[in-house]
Amino acid sequence: MKLVLGVPDQVEYPLELITTPAIIKPGQKVQLKFAIHDPKTGAVVNHFEVVHEKLFHMFILKSDFGYFLHDHPVPQADGTFLFDAVFPKSGMYRVVADVYPTGGTPQLIARTVFAEGGPNEPVNLGDASLLPDIGVQHGTNTDVELEMAPPQPISGTKTLLFFRMKPADGLEKWLGAWAHMLAASNDTIDLIHEHPFIADGGPQMQFNLIFPRAKTYRVFLQFQRKGVVNTVAFNIPVVDLEHAPQ
Repeated sequence: MKLVLGVPDQVEYPLELITTPAIIKPGQKVQLKFAIHDPKTGAVVNHFEVVHEKLFHMFILKSDFGYFLHDHPVPQADGTFLFDAVFPKSGMYRVVADVYPTGGTPQLIARTVFAEGGPNEPVNLGDASLLPDIGVQHGTNTDVELEMAPPQPISGTKTLLFFRMKPADGLEKWLGAWAHMLAASNDTIDLIHEHPFIADGGPQMQFNLIFPRAKTYRVFLQFQRKGVVNTVAFNIPVVDLEHAPQ
């Protein structure tokens, strides 16, 4: 009898993103329409797996990190997803789709859109200027401390991130997980959506992360305490092996 592994190959599913209106103006509502296409047939995929209580996790991230959103587009009968967004300021934004097509593999796909301001509001296409910031961050009702091992993350190797919550009473699962993380390089090319490697509702959560390049990463952490969703962010500089502390 021939044995066949039941794990599909990692294949990227094309994402089509249509904005209505086509030209995005800051502060005005725009409809985002997402269509995930089968890489073999080109047809719109209409069956997805539920992951952390949702069929579609979406992130919107301004290139200078002045805006961050984690939300969930609404599924339609034809397999597409719709979301009404408002881009608050002119600039470049990354729209990130996190979906799991049935029969495929989990997908994290990003597209770039621009909110066009006036002639005196040019869009900055350069990397965001992020100063290192790994000190205590203050959420809505919780402070978060960060400890890393090694203390200086090195690209391509594992970094352990220990987040400690104060106060730690009343932590609750949110969207099926104790926390959600989005890590983005300061050029918004590297985008990583992760969940805790170790967490039990106590005061500490552990993430295991491999930063792919020597960049500064903006790491957003979202969690819920006493019914309130907290969002905090750290700026973590990552070096390559050649420049790692000896």
